[in-house]
Order: sequence, then C-alpha cells, then structure tokens
Amino acid sequence: MLFVLRHFVAGLKVFLLSVCLMLLSSCDTPSSESSFTNYTDRLASVLDSSEPEAPKTAIPPLPEVSELLQQTEDVRMGLLDAYELRACGLFQLIAERNSVLGKVQDRTRQLRYELLLLDGISHCLATLPENSKLQAQLLQVQRIKQQDLPKYFWNMLLTGEEWQKQFKPTHIAFPLNAMPGASESQHIFRGIAEIARQISAGQTVTSQAADNLLTYQADIHTFRYLGQLFYAMARARDWLNTTTRLLNSQDSQVMCGPNRNQQQADYLQNVFYKFYVGEIQPYLAKLDSQYQEISPDLQALFTTPARPAALADYQSYYIDGALHSQFREATLNHVHYWQTLFKRCGIKVGQTG
Repeated sequence: MLFVLRHFVAGLKVFLLSVCLMLLSSCDTPSSESSFTNYTDRLASVLDSSEPEAPKTAIPPLPEVSELLQQTEDVRMGLLDAYELRACGLFQLIAERNSVLGKVQDRTRQLRYELLLLDGISHCLATLPENSKLQAQLLQVQRIKQQDLPKYFWNMLLTGEEWQKQFKPTHIAFPLNAMPGASESQHIFRGIAEIARQISAGQTVTSQAADNLLTYQADIHTFRYLGQLFYAMARARDWLNTTTRLLNSQDSQVMCGPNRNQQQADYLQNVFYKFYVGEIQPYLAKLDSQYQEISPDLQALFTTPARPAALADYQSYYIDGALHSQFREATLNHVHYWQTLFKRCGIKVGQTG
C-alpha cells in the first residue's frame, strides 16, 4: 500500500511539473495561434473583408486501450533447478519476477523483464551442459517468449501510461519560437526504435538496452512532444487553408499592375513579409524538419510485428505521412498564391513596399 501511494505521489509531482512547464513556456514565448490570427486578420483588413472564423481542427484520436491491449501467454519459470539457473545468471531475475512486486510491474518493466529473460535464456543455452534437463524447458520458454515479444512491445508503447501520452494528439500547438522536449524526445524515440528494429529482426536485445527503457520512461514523462507535433502540423494546415481561401476569394478585388494604384498590393506585401516571412514561415520550417527527423524512428516502431489492427487508420494518418502531406500541400498552396499575386502585380520577391 505504501509503495502504491509513493508511486501515485511521484506521478502527481511529474504531472504538475509538466503542466507548469507548459504554462511557463506559453507565457514566455509568442503563441503560434496568435501569429496565425494576426496574419489572417491583417490580410482581411487590407482586403476590406470580414475576418474569417478560426478553423476547427479535427484529428483522429489514438484508439482506446481496450482496442490496443494484446493478450500474452503467461509462461513463468519455477526455481526448482536453482543451482543451474544461478550458474547461468537467471535465478535472480526469475525470483524478482515471481515476487509480489514483480507481479504488478507496469508495461515498461514487463517489456524489460521479457528482454532480460530472453537474453538470459540465450546465455544459459550457450553455457549449460548439453545433457542438462533444463535445455528442453528453456527452449520451449524461449520459443513462446520470442513469439510474444512484439506484443509486449506494443502493449508498452500504446497502453503504458507514459508512452500512450506521447501518441495521443494534444490540443495545444507549440509556441512560435520553442518546441519543448524536442531533443529529449528525439533521443528517446531513437533508442526505442533501435529496440524495435532488433525485435523485428528476431535479434537478442542487450541487457543495457533493456535497462535503458527505465531511463526513457522516466524522461518521457515531462513532455507531450509527439502529440503536440502532430497537433501543431494539423493546426498550421488548417490556418493556412483558411488564409489561402480568404486570399483567393478576394483576389479579383486586388487591383494592381501597370498604370494602376499599387497601394493595396503594397499593403498586402507588407503583411506577408511581416507576419508570414518574419514569423510563420520559420515556424512551419521547424515543424517540417522535426517531423522528418523523427519519421524514420516512428516508421521503425510501427513496422514491428503484431501491430494491433485498430491502429491502421492512426498509422496511415500520423506515421505513414498523410498529415504531413496535407501540411506540406497547405504550405505550398499558400506560397503559390503569393507567387501568383506578386507576378500579376509586378512585385519582385524580396522587394517591400
């Protein structure tokens, strides 16, 4: 009971710390939402048009735990052959797993145990005498555990509390000039992606790599980087599409060119350079580079065998690139409008009015 209480208090402290960090970052750095709002409103003012409503961003959720959790075969080794198990290093590991605390492990510790067990079994099979009665038992356990290992991995990734939070899209975009947790999260996902690659290839994961899971679990608590990245791309896509529609709807009212008053076009150009080039474009470039940097590791995670069927739509949208393609298309369409307008009005790129 005391252990559970301590665990709850520790988790509460981490949660409150993460909330405080998010609040502090939103106060200390400009909001990307306000930049998009200001940009669109200024354009509407110059175009003498009503300000469009802020877009509503709807994105697919992560499926419920009940749809993602996979059942594994509960195969446990006894300690009858204690001497031989001690000789090859498995005794202590199995004893800890069979203890009271070992039976209530969280998803990360469950995967760690399975990885350490398989590593230990491989060592035992290589060192035990060929006539050892443990050989057959170890081979049977190894076969079952190896088959279930991808399920333990998915259960950690999608139903473990700390990891599940990463894959759930938030409804808070990044600040304009900061992406909290970017470097830390990239490092962590790189580490678990390497474990995923080894699991997919049927390779033994080293004990050091298995132990690293506990460090990753502790460090990932503080941020919601991945879910925030997904939402930030979707939110930017929707704002860009809203602004581009505004510009296209009023384009015929923009009078410019030879022997015409260029004042409105010049005002539009100034808004473009001040808000889009000065604030929004660098933000979009950072979102794009962040996604491209983490994408190979996400692909490695999601090609692990035994992926839950309920994850198909989520994977297609976030991992396989549908959202990123929409984000890029919205960016290109927006830039294309300005290129077309500047060409029609005889404005050279980089020339401000």
